[in-house]
Amino acid sequence: MLKRLILALPLLLGLLPAQASAADQPPFKIGIAPHTSARVIVEQYQPVRRAVEAAIGRPAEIVTAPDFTAFARRAIEQEYDVAVTTGHQAQLLRSDAGYLPLLTYKADFKAVVIAENLAGKGAKYPSAADLRGTTVLGLNPSSLVTLWGQHWLSDAKVPEVQIRYVSAADSVAQIILAGDASAGFISLANLQKLAPEVQARLTTIARSEPMAGRVYLMNGRNAALRGAVHDALLAFGATAEGRAYFDTNALGGYREITGGELAAMEPLADEVRAVLKSGAKTGN
Repeated sequence: MLKRLILALPLLLGLLPAQASAADQPPFKIGIAPHTSARVIVEQYQPVRRAVEAAIGRPAEIVTAPDFTAFARRAIEQEYDVAVTTGHQAQLLRSDAGYLPLLTYKADFKAVVIAENLAGKGAKYPSAADLRGTTVLGLNPSSLVTLWGQHWLSDAKVPEVQIRYVSAADSVAQIILAGDASAGFISLANLQKLAPEVQARLTTIARSEPMAGRVYLMNGRNAALRGAVHDALLAFGATAEGRAYFDTNALGGYREITGGELAAMEPLADEVRAVLKSGAKTGN
């Protein structure tokens, strides 16, 4: 017995450096754009974290940022190993910061304009023209739904509208229902996540065409891991846990993202560049 232990000792010692080096590495950071509260994001993406962690053999963590502008800035500064953000920021990160597209979700991503639904009377503000001289809510100068919504107002030539930026989609709904704003821009997915009794008091007065929604991107410094993470995410999507994750969040599963889809977002990516250049830090 003693002889076998002595013979095995060099093998065991040889494993220690590899184990120690994996444990000593900083966590693999999966950055999620702040489409809702940090608490909800961290909870929602735990299944994704576990799948990535298993694929790369080192600890991973879910992180976010105070607002969409801060998220874009941190991603450009290479703070994230994987970034998950909407298509216009994905194009920015691909073009300007060397991130490599991985996957997106099958579910369509649409922006909506919501307003209060008056019982038996319909929308309090049924059209863009009715928003003249009112306050409309957005989620940050860099968020996709807000940029789309601002273009919608501009295209409709609605004057004297004040845009106010707030922290999250549920805040948009609460402020509208409190009578402190006429309308707000959020994603269709976030609208559908609001409590049924809240949804019943809201109505949609405009809706975008499908756009490139949340896109997963690998930091270029991790290019060697791109295939492993890509395949691990697809494999995760085929598991019972993955299907439950997609069903719970109405995401439909993963699919490939094309360069053409991202290139189409370049005009909005350029608006994020302008926000970053101006140093804006407003809202979320």
